[in-house]
This record gives sequence, C-alpha cells and structure tokens, in this order.
Amino acid sequence: MGSRTARTSVILGSTFLAAICFSGSLFAEELRLITWGGYAPDEVVAQFEKETGINVKVTLSNNEDMISKLRATGGAGFDLAQPSQDRIIGVQRQFNIYKPIDFSRVNTDQLQPSMVKATQDSTEFDGKFYGVPSVWGTSGLIVHSSVADTVTDYTDLCDPAVAGKVSYRLKRPTLMGFAFAMGMDPFAAYNDRDEYESILAKVEDKLIDCKSNVKTYWTGGDQLLALLRTGEVTAAMAWDAGGWKLNAENPEIRFVAPDSGALGWIDTFAIPRRSENEDAAYKWINFVMQPEIAARITNASGNFTASRGADEFVRAELRDAYRASFSDRAINNIKWYPPVPPGLETIEGQVLDRVQAAN
Repeated sequence: MGSRTARTSVILGSTFLAAICFSGSLFAEELRLITWGGYAPDEVVAQFEKETGINVKVTLSNNEDMISKLRATGGAGFDLAQPSQDRIIGVQRQFNIYKPIDFSRVNTDQLQPSMVKATQDSTEFDGKFYGVPSVWGTSGLIVHSSVADTVTDYTDLCDPAVAGKVSYRLKRPTLMGFAFAMGMDPFAAYNDRDEYESILAKVEDKLIDCKSNVKTYWTGGDQLLALLRTGEVTAAMAWDAGGWKLNAENPEIRFVAPDSGALGWIDTFAIPRRSENEDAAYKWINFVMQPEIAARITNASGNFTASRGADEFVRAELRDAYRASFSDRAINNIKWYPPVPPGLETIEGQVLDRVQAAN
C-alpha cells in the first residue's frame, strides 16, 4: 500500500512539474519593444534574455509608425516604445497613448544629466514626465581642416573665405542654427508667433545674403558626403554621424559642435498606456543604459546614447571622433529640439521658399 501511494505521489508530482513547464513555455514573461533599427542589437537582446529570463519581441519602426500603431490600439500591443522627444506631448494630448514615467524606477545615475533634463522639459504634460533619454544625435558643422579656424559657427558659412565651397539644406535645422548663431533663441519664441516671425525674418535676410557662398543646397546625405569627399565643399551644416564617417576616411574632415551649440534630437523610452509588463520595460531601460551595453548600441546604430561613460567602450575610431567633436561644454551647450507647436512649420516653409526663390 505504501509503495503504491509513493508511486502515485511521484506520478502526481511529475504531472505537476510538467504542467508548470508547459505553462511556462506558453506564458513566459515577455517584453514587446517597438524601436528603431540598431537600438536593440541581437547580442544585447540575447544577454538581456539570459540575465532576466524575459523574452524580447522587437518590432522595428519609426516615429510615424509608432504613433499610428499605438493610436490604433489606445496604447496597447507594446510594453515599451522609443519615440523622439518632440513627438510625445502633442500625441499624448490628443490620443492619450502613454503613461507617466516613474523615475524612482529609473537608474538616472547612469544617464547624462543634461539629457535627462532636456527630455523631461520636452515630455512634461500636466506636471508629469513621459520620456527617458535613450539615443541622441546632432546637426552642426562638417569642416575641412583648411577652413576649421574660419568656420566655427553656422553663420561662418557665409564668410568670403569659403565662398562657393559651402553646402547646407533648406530645412528647419538651418533656420534654427542660423538663428542661434545670430544671438537669438527660436525655441524660446515657439509660443510667441510674432516674435518667432521676427526671428525668422532676420534669418531669411541672412540666408539670402549668403546664397552666393553656397555651392548647392544638399538634399540627400550621399550627395553631401560625395561633395565633401571630393573637396568641392569644404564646410557644411550636417549631422554628426556623417561627419564621423568622413573622418574615418579622411582625418582632415571632422564634425564640429558650433560655438552657439549643436542642434540635438533625442529618441526616448516611453511606456505605452496599456503596457502589460512595465517591470520588464524598466528592467530593459536600466539594462541597456549600462555603459558597456549602451556602447554596443552605439556600435550598431552609429549614434551615441544618454549613458554616462559609454564612449569608453565604443569602437576606437568612433570614440575618438566623438571626443574630438564634443567636450563636456559642447554637450551641455546642445540646443535640444522641443515639440513644434501647430502652424510653425507652415511659417518656416514659406521662409525657405522665399530663400530658394531669391536671386
């Protein structure tokens, strides 16, 4: 009788264990992440899964697609998203697809303080914050060493010393950059339409005066890189990763943070309103912002992260180019893009059209 009871117990115990294993395979903890290409490299995902036991399902996306997917579900379907900081508040106000960040669950000691502040400033709504800084980049100046002493700010692209060898885009970053270099703050005027139009009028005049210096207004990255490689252009307004790429090919070309400040964007971590695994989302944020892990994201994407000290672990040529471009002062002087109020892009477009049409 005793042996039969023991056998029954063994069978029941085995069945119970099998049930646990089966249910575990069906209901393993999962993090559903919607993000940009390069922000969740396979090796980083694998290490996170190994250390936490949480499966990561990655969906590659962009700002428009993230907004569309989360809007369609009322903030469901994903546990963590990575929208740009200037694409959160307008969407949140209109569609309510995110929930506030609980900063007590974020290891902010790992993050650049200026980027935490910039992201909080840009994602504050009704007294709560909706974003944590993740990956960032800037636009500034790409210059050849032969003109590096001449071109140290955006308006130096109009210097006679570089006439005919300059290129920049007829897009809003150029308007913003020139405004800052002329001693004005266009971002501070975002909510004052008259002041903003006054700033842009001065920038418009400057850009029209500068037209004779411009070899061409670049429209695509490959086009600009080719112009810089051949020496047809020796000074340009462009993005940092493009400058670092050229620097790896030719040390005479480098990206420079302008005296008045590079223009910066930040892609964030944001929690969808109907996230089903907030714990996993915060674990991922704190995991990938560790310096050695964040460096792998930089190596994969070409963009740096908000992680403090991560540049020490980035591949040498990219690390050295970054350090040559950004001192601590230059990082603290970055002008981070705030959300754009409705109607401003129309005003900017009209200014750019007039610059393009001017003789």
